[in-house]
Order: sequence, then C-alpha cells, then structure tokens
Amino acid sequence: MKRLLFFLILVGILGAGFYLYYKEGTLPVNSKEPKTKIFVIEKGESLSSIAKKLSSEELIRNKIVFYLVVKQKGIDKNIQAGDFRLSTTMNVYEIADNLTRGTLDVWVTIIEGLRKEEIAQIISKNLGIPEVEFLKYGKEGYLFPDTYLIPREATAESVVQMLENNFENKFDSILRQKAKTKGLSSNGAIILASLVEREARLGEDRPLVASVILNRLNAGMKLDIDATVQYALGYQPEEKTWWKKNLTQEDLKIDSPYNTYTNAGLPPGPISNPGLASIKAVVDAPETDYLFYVSDSNGKLHFAKNIEGHNENIRKYLK
Repeated sequence: MKRLLFFLILVGILGAGFYLYYKEGTLPVNSKEPKTKIFVIEKGESLSSIAKKLSSEELIRNKIVFYLVVKQKGIDKNIQAGDFRLSTTMNVYEIADNLTRGTLDVWVTIIEGLRKEEIAQIISKNLGIPEVEFLKYGKEGYLFPDTYLIPREATAESVVQMLENNFENKFDSILRQKAKTKGLSSNGAIILASLVEREARLGEDRPLVASVILNRLNAGMKLDIDATVQYALGYQPEEKTWWKKNLTQEDLKIDSPYNTYTNAGLPPGPISNPGLASIKAVVDAPETDYLFYVSDSNGKLHFAKNIEGHNENIRKYLK
C-alpha cells in the first residue's frame, strides 16, 4: 500500500513538473519588450531544424515544447517554406500557426532546360503574376535556373531582374573568357549551352555533346538537333507540353530559323534556359573527333566519329 501511495505521489510530482515545464515553454520569450525578426524556413527543412533555429534566434523558450505543440496540433506538414515576421511577444501556439500561413516571400524553384513560357507558368502559379506580363520582360536563355526566395508582392519585371542578376553572377568573366577561347561570343555560348541542356539527360554526356556541336559547327555541318525543331514547333495542345515527344519527317522540315535540320550554324537564340553545368560543359568542352551521337532507351548517349559508327550505334541502341 505504501509503495502504491509513493508511486502515485511520484507520478503526481512528475506530472505537475512536466505541466509546469510545458506551460513555461509555451509562453512568449519577452512580452514586455517586443522585438520583431524575419525568420526563414528553407525548402524541405525538418521540424526539428526549425525548432532549433527558433530557439537559437530566441523566438521560443523551449524547442522541445515547440516540437510537441506542432505535433499535438497536427500542423507539421502545413508549415510553409519562406520567411515570416515573428515577434518575441508571440507564444508558441501563435508562432506555430503563423508558420503555416503568412509567408512574406515564396520559395520558387526553376529547373534547368525550361523555355521562358514554362518559367512564366511557374511564376504565375506561385506568385499570381500573369504569364503575359512575365513574358514581356523575360529573355530566353538568361532566366537562370535556381531556387529563389521571391517577395509575394514582386512584379514581373523585378522577378525577371532577379533571375537575370543571378545569371550575370554565375556566368562570370572567367567563363566568358573561356567561351572566347572556343571561338564563341557570350551569347553564342549560351545558345550552345541551351542545346546541350535539352540534348543531354546525363551530366557525363554534356561535355561530349558540346564537343560534337562545336565539331559540326567547325566542319560547316548542319547540327540536326531535334530540340531546335521542338522549340520551333512550340506548344502541343494534345500532349500539353512545349516539347513535342515524337517528331515526324514533316516536323523536321518546319520553316523556322531555329530548325537546325534546314539551317546551318547555331539557331538565332537560345532554345531554353541552361544551368551552370551545361554552360561549363560548353566552355570546357574537350577536343574530340566525335560528330554524331544517339540516345539509348535510358537516355545514355553513344558517340561516333563517322557515319558508319553512327549507323552501328543506331543498330545497337535503337532496337
């Protein structure tokens, strides 16, 4: 009986202690001297990491209590990525709720190889900016693929400026100088990189694709690149894509300056917005004798120095 009584008293003490611990942890850090801070949550950041950051920035009293509150409210999957204006006068419940809404900025990811119309769709979906407005300012090839934290009130012009500024920072003077050594202007390097971005699915293939294109240009050969025809064809309503999947012989005859089956040299402008890896693949392209390549069913490219080798690759990999 005494043991049971002792156990119940112990449980009561522990329960009361946890209640006080929990209660104290939910209180504002400082309700008398308010301080406002901008708190940033990265895309994909874990709840434990968010709790730790809130504690280190002195926005909550106890990271464990914050974690428990979020779990108890069932809102851990509703917490948004972005930045939030938080105050030291907010209690844990208010902070937790605030993180599920009211972001000041929005994380937007633009992947490599999209054309500007596709980027316009992403910007419109995330920020409500009309696609036509974005397209008024966006320049193909110079909308750098990356993850951006963009203010909700941003204009089309300011978003384009953000992407172009990033491009200028990434395509720096060193890369521009390397492009010159390849006989390419800065714009020519970006045009070529946009072709590489669409043609090479695997990173290891990019430098060799760039080498093939440079070799064909130097030899005065037409490039015969499917992606340029896809770009010229534009949006495909039935497939709901900007890149037609299966090109016909008729498609390869389309009358367009972008059609590298009918026009020698590079197209007049980029056909997509390349990432840094494709730009580097161009300016660092190795010297090879390759003039042809073909893709197998896994997207791996196989290269050949002459038409005989190319036909053999077609026989082997396009069954």
